[in-house]
Amino acid sequence: MADAMTVTSEALLAGLDPEQREAALAGRGPVCVLAGAGTGKTRAITYRIAYAAATGAVDPAHVLALTFTVRAAGELRGRLRQLGVGLVRASTFHAAALRQLNYFWPRVVGGRPPQLVDGKVSLVREAAKRAQVRLDGGAGNLADAASEIEWAKVTQVRPDGYAAAAAAAGRSPAAGAASQAAVYAAYEELRRERHLIDFESILELTAAILLDNRTAADQVHDLFRHFVVDEYQDVNPLQKLLLDVWLGDRDDLCVVGDPHQVIYSFTGATPAYLTGFTAEFPGATVVRLVRDYRSTPQVVAVANQLARTAAPLVAQRAPGPPPVLTEYPDETAEAGGLAIQVQALRARGVPLREIAVLVRVNADTERFERALAEAGVPFMVRGAERFYERPVVRQALVLLRGAARGESAADHGPGRGDPLPTAVRAVLTGIGLTTAPAGVGAAAQERWESLTAIAQLADDMHAARPQATLADFSSELTERSELGHAPAVDGVTLASMHAAKGLEWDAVLLPGLVEGLMPIVHARTPEAVEEEKRLFYVAVTRAREHLHLSWAPARTPGARGVGRPRSRFLDGIRLG
Repeated sequence: MADAMTVTSEALLAGLDPEQREAALAGRGPVCVLAGAGTGKTRAITYRIAYAAATGAVDPAHVLALTFTVRAAGELRGRLRQLGVGLVRASTFHAAALRQLNYFWPRVVGGRPPQLVDGKVSLVREAAKRAQVRLDGGAGNLADAASEIEWAKVTQVRPDGYAAAAAAAGRSPAAGAASQAAVYAAYEELRRERHLIDFESILELTAAILLDNRTAADQVHDLFRHFVVDEYQDVNPLQKLLLDVWLGDRDDLCVVGDPHQVIYSFTGATPAYLTGFTAEFPGATVVRLVRDYRSTPQVVAVANQLARTAAPLVAQRAPGPPPVLTEYPDETAEAGGLAIQVQALRARGVPLREIAVLVRVNADTERFERALAEAGVPFMVRGAERFYERPVVRQALVLLRGAARGESAADHGPGRGDPLPTAVRAVLTGIGLTTAPAGVGAAAQERWESLTAIAQLADDMHAARPQATLADFSSELTERSELGHAPAVDGVTLASMHAAKGLEWDAVLLPGLVEGLMPIVHARTPEAVEEEKRLFYVAVTRAREHLHLSWAPARTPGARGVGRPRSRFLDGIRLG
């Protein structure tokens, strides 16, 4: 691994484009990097930290880099280690706060720290019963009620103020505002009675301890002196509160974000902190990254037409095929046509794992699952649950570790003498690995996807390291789990546009581009419609080379009456 002294400051700057170089040279003090899609923001962040460390401007041990996902934090740590600055703490907001909360709770509050709840839904169910509120509709309404509680907590709204705040924000909880407030109050009562915390409480309680205890605050301020925040446009009021507490009266803060990728306002996130950064920190350095290294000029042209900004993206890749817009007579024909497009891409040499179908709502994946299955095309549905938290993945990790220990302990242990892929499949077959999904339904599909992904990762490791053992593979999985790097299934990805944020593929297909879906039917205000347009922009910019757009005026074959018009966002877009 490279040592910090061997990566010179001159070498670091030589690897940057002019705008990234400007960010690196900004040094200490408030810095705002406005990074368009595909412009290398992670590279800008890591090289800026590495350059500051190489020149002695900062001690990397005192840097806290904050991200929104475990995957992003893992990627940041990996890149920093390659540049010789492995002492930097790269973490999500919640992970950093939980570490501090568990440390300070017994010292400041006393007793054992509260336990983190596995999920809100079960507690919401009990809260509804205590509040004598019926949440009809089963799990869906329970999940909606849990989402409302999350929104209220991140925006610092208490139960007694929920109804007024929800009305002001244009929110319409399924149970009604008064009933939702009662469930929220009961939820908080149950949580405190059982000494539990949720993700929002982690941030809130950590901030409270540091605000109330000067000794604790001094310890944190001494440890963390320089801050970097990725995806700053997604910060919510509760995260901003904690960040301000961590900063104290200092201003050594570098934020990176893109106002054109604001797509989470419904969760309480607000771009106001990004757009108002120079007002909060007068004299801050502002750098704009506009060179797009991800997508072809043809894809970038569509993105620029959607964003219509004074600082458009400038494509750095060679030209590629023009984006394709297809009208189908109905949704069934659209799903079948999409399967044909996927097969054509595959025939042109695009790997299935480099193809994604992105939809506006999760429920819309079903018709594409059916069409791909009928065409014999493997696929995976990307959900919100983290790969390494799936029960079958946890089970596989335990069994593989055990097999690795047996392999080294006995001459005839599991997999002894077998190539790695054979040894891994021997373990996974015991918990249900098959050549095709066994059974129907989302659970069976997810189980098959998970085990197949692990088996394919073994294939990849064996190809790169033919002598790799089960112990090597087990260590690789453990490291990937810590970094949040899920293995990819060799199949088409089906996901919502929101879930695709931060990801990219060679080919992206965007079906369902009709009014009512894009923008979504409940986007009734100009602000909501603009957020839908930004979501479309995010989806478009996931594509490196191939971009396929489609729409269908009718839902079912032979449907009569007035069809749905195509999305207004397609108006004025030139695809040449």
